[in-house]
Amino acid sequence: MNLSTAQTPEMEIPCPVRHAAAWIALCLALAVHVADEALTGFLSVYNPAVISIRERLPWAPLPTFTFEVWFGGLIVAVIVLSSLTALVLRGARLMTPLSYAFGALMLANGLLHIAASLRLGRAMPGAYSAPLLLGASVYLLFTVNRFRRSKQR
Repeated sequence: MNLSTAQTPEMEIPCPVRHAAAWIALCLALAVHVADEALTGFLSVYNPAVISIRERLPWAPLPTFTFEVWFGGLIVAVIVLSSLTALVLRGARLMTPLSYAFGALMLANGLLHIAASLRLGRAMPGAYSAPLLLGASVYLLFTVNRFRRSKQR
């Protein structure tokens, strides 16, 4: 066997498939995170914090939510994001910047949950699933960067 033509495991899986796997992993991590927040009372921390911020910064456009609106909106978001997997598999150009944005936003979300927990000395709602968000975000960001670079060659 000629070593110069041997395929590595990376070469066996097409880039859009790896990108889609990373996209799906982050969608699943987000679904777990939403469940974690719902089960640990996220709104009982979020809404009072927003009210306090608005008292100091009345121009800040931060909404408060009822559980139904918040949870329903996040379920719709997870479904919409998951449905975009078909575009990722097709290698749609739009999905590269969306992947960077989704990955960066979820990375920041996970970091904020962990930072708030460390600052307050207790696990904040959503902190248990935050490491999962971090891992899946890094995986998506790494994968989309490799995919983008492979398309440039």
